[in-house]
Amino acid sequence: MKIINIHEAKTHLSRLIESVIAGEEVVIAKAGKPLVKLIPYEATKQPRQPGGWEGKVRMSDDFDEELFK
Repeated sequence: MKIINIHEAKTHLSRLIESVIAGEEVVIAKAGKPLVKLIPYEATKQPRQPGGWEGKVRMSDDFDEELFK
């Protein structure tokens, strides 16, 4: 794992991205305190399926009436 400061990260962002893609863990720190971890982006493997809550949620018939008349 590579820990670098923010200034170095801004200066060498392209190199850091290449390192992360190659499998190296990169942590960006401020004043020696770790703040964020760079990880490679992974696209969603399956598209979302609508209707997962079907039959599990019930809405009152008067949900859209005024609260105070």
